[in-house]
Amino acid sequence: MKKFIDEFKDFAFRGNVLDLAVGVVIGSAFTAIVTALVNYIIMPLVGILTGGTNIKNLSIDVGGAKLEYGAFLQAVVDFILIALVIFIFIKIINNAANKFKKTEEVTKEVEIPAAEQYLKEIRDLLAEDKNKTNL
Repeated sequence: MKKFIDEFKDFAFRGNVLDLAVGVVIGSAFTAIVTALVNYIIMPLVGILTGGTNIKNLSIDVGGAKLEYGAFLQAVVDFILIALVIFIFIKIINNAANKFKKTEEVTKEVEIPAAEQYLKEIRDLLAEDKNKTNL
């Protein structure tokens, strides 16, 4: 039993599992933000542009069965809008991260190890010597 508990602790508290748990929690919070943006800001604007038509209520009667295809269309529109919003957020975050990296790279001075510097100097001297003998 102790071996089982130790194995479980190793599994549960491994870095990957904790990272995944943090990712799920942040992902669900991000989902709430994106869903609110789509439902309360973007969809009302779409409603204004479409003249107040609510596609969610569209349906057709076929042989006594009511096919509510509007709900499906609404889900497709929601998916496209949510994917677009996530794409825009990720693009903004990546651009900000890249700007930060570039400024960090500019300020960071790379120091070349002495051995590598000597090898470069030898290479350059050999290249000069080769050029002189070819003339």
